[in-house]
Amino acid sequence: MLTLEDLMSRHATLGRVTWIGLRPERRAPLVEAGAAEITAEGLEGDHRARPGRRAVTLIQWEHLPVIAALAGLEGVSPGLLRRNIAVAGINLLALRKVEFRIGGAILRGTGPCAPCSRMEEALGRGGYSAMRGHGGITAEVLQPGGIAIGDPVLPVI
Repeated sequence: MLTLEDLMSRHATLGRVTWIGLRPERRAPLVEAGAAEITAEGLEGDHRARPGRRAVTLIQWEHLPVIAALAGLEGVSPGLLRRNIAVAGINLLALRKVEFRIGGAILRGTGPCAPCSRMEEALGRGGYSAMRGHGGITAEVLQPGGIAIGDPVLPVI
C-alpha cells in the first residue's frame, strides 16, 4: 500500500520550461529570454535577484488561460504576471517544500507566490482576485546552473 509520502512524490509526467523572463529594473517590462543563468541570488540580470526563499518565481503554464478567463481577458503572458519562469507538465504546487532540478540548477519550492496589487494594474479590475490560487510558487536556489526553454523540471529523489 502506498503511503501519503509515496503518493506525493509521484508525478505523471516531467515538467518543462516554457518561458523565461528577466526584470531588468523596477516596473520595467519583463525581457523574454531563451536561456538564463540561475545564480545563488536568483536569475542573473533580474533586478530582484537576491538570495533567500523568493530568489526565483515560477508559474504554472496551464494556469494562464484560467487567469485570463477569471480576469475577463482573451489571454495573458507570464511576463504580464511578473514571474521568472513558466513551467508546463508538472504541478508546481506539488513541488512546494521539495527539491527539484530545472536545467542545471537545483531549487527548493518555498511557498505560494501570492499576487501583488500590481495585478489590478496589469489585468484590470479584479486582476488580484483572478490570480489568487494561480500565482505559482517561490523557490530558493540550492545549486546554481543554467536553464533554457525546453529544459526538464523534475523532483530530486
